[in-house]
Amino acid sequence: MTLWKINCMEDEYPGMWQRWFLHQCVAVGWHSDWGYPLSGPIEATEGATGWSWARNALQKIRDRDLIVVALKHHRVGRLGEVTGKAISDEDWNPLVPRSSIAPQGEMGRRIYVRWDMTIGPDDREMVISLPELTRFNPNELRWTLSEVKSISLPDLKNAMNDQSNWVALWSHFDYERALSGYIAAYPHRLEDGLLPYPNEKIRERVFRDQSRLDVLLLDRDETPVIVECKQGQPTAADLQQLRRYIQNLQAETGRTARGILVHGGARKLRGDVQTSASASPKIEIVQYKLDVDFTPCN
Repeated sequence: MTLWKINCMEDEYPGMWQRWFLHQCVAVGWHSDWGYPLSGPIEATEGATGWSWARNALQKIRDRDLIVVALKHHRVGRLGEVTGKAISDEDWNPLVPRSSIAPQGEMGRRIYVRWDMTIGPDDREMVISLPELTRFNPNELRWTLSEVKSISLPDLKNAMNDQSNWVALWSHFDYERALSGYIAAYPHRLEDGLLPYPNEKIRERVFRDQSRLDVLLLDRDETPVIVECKQGQPTAADLQQLRRYIQNLQAETGRTARGILVHGGARKLRGDVQTSASASPKIEIVQYKLDVDFTPCN
């Protein structure tokens, strides 16, 4: 049994991981009409080296091998057991539909898998952010399809089953600024009784060290509340950053503030983050989730 890694190009083909999940397969492109046959000479094109590497891997993969789906930012989706291959030039069956721009479609060489539903989160909209010591090496990351030798299977499974590594698939979607604006407009959604800070010059203050807080609020006791927004998993460095804002505000205004870190990472915090949050001054950590409803219009 060999462990393989395949890159899922979510940035270029949005929703591709969801399609792989539903079709119980993973896939690569490189259509034969573009000069990328499964056997024989490869045309000297821009993607020739990548196809040569992928073709070699495709031919080596066997039933019962394992494949882990890799996403950007050191994240992975599921672990699947290979059940078959449809990778020949004649087997081309694109997951990206044919169009005038791509007459043959894309992602048409398929490897069929059986997803292991006992490893990782139950929700297919959640993925795993691999901790620093359990990540693919640069050579494994470079190629679309590659054998994994830098991580043992038990270590990979342990990382995938650790709930503190579970994050939303779209946790890196760029809505950090929108989140800050939302909290500033509706602070009571974060905590009952919170109000926008009444002095605009202080609320939008740039400190002497040129740092700038995300949101400044006021609680029921008239205590300033500094809110810092992070898209992904919170780190001890994020908490220290927020504490510097608290210190800066006190030094420049004489007011002692509370701190709240709002993040889009896993609900279960890592040990070092829990320890750092408990230090003085204590920082409250809150997870947010994006939830959008759609209603038909009459």
